[in-house]
Amino acid sequence: MKIGVFGGSFDPIHNGHIRLAQYVLDHTDLDEVWLMVSPLNPLKPQGYVATNEQRLEMARLAVEGIPGIRVSNFEFHLPIPSYTYKTLTELKKAYPGNEFLLIIGGDNWADFDRWRNPEKILSEFGIIVYPRPGESLQDPLSSPFTLDSSKILILDGAPQMPISSTEIRNRIKHNPSNLNPSTLPLDTEVVNYIRYHNLYQ
Repeated sequence: MKIGVFGGSFDPIHNGHIRLAQYVLDHTDLDEVWLMVSPLNPLKPQGYVATNEQRLEMARLAVEGIPGIRVSNFEFHLPIPSYTYKTLTELKKAYPGNEFLLIIGGDNWADFDRWRNPEKILSEFGIIVYPRPGESLQDPLSSPFTLDSSKILILDGAPQMPISSTEIRNRIKHNPSNLNPSTLPLDTEVVNYIRYHNLYQ
């Protein structure tokens, strides 16, 4: 199978993440998109608000019943910090019959040359780049290092959600009555989970 790896803190996962994953599935030859929940770095205990398990469970609730989208805690079992190239390499070892591609936003693409082993990520795996709100995608051929353009797919038409997990957390914190699927781009089951566990309040 051909699998796209879409990593993030998902604190919390919101409808923009899901819409993007569905768009990537519909507009590429990927068989699945794996939402790779990033683990909490013990050296940065304030990095996330919800725990590893809470963020993982919210992601699972959000994608339940959606074909082709899976949630993975694969990075939870890797040494921290787990750099992207290491994660992809370990995924290939664990699932040798699959092909993996990295899905990143335009903001990460702009800094991609600063990542660890960017050339190896491209040559051994390849990437799919989607635009972030208010940002334009750079021409991949203008990168400061040599690229194989056949390993890069730019999805200019991918949906942009003009709200972030940080903004959602802040809105819940300052006005808990905002915690409603009609006012926030959250799945109903995710809203129920946040309420039950008193997250972000």
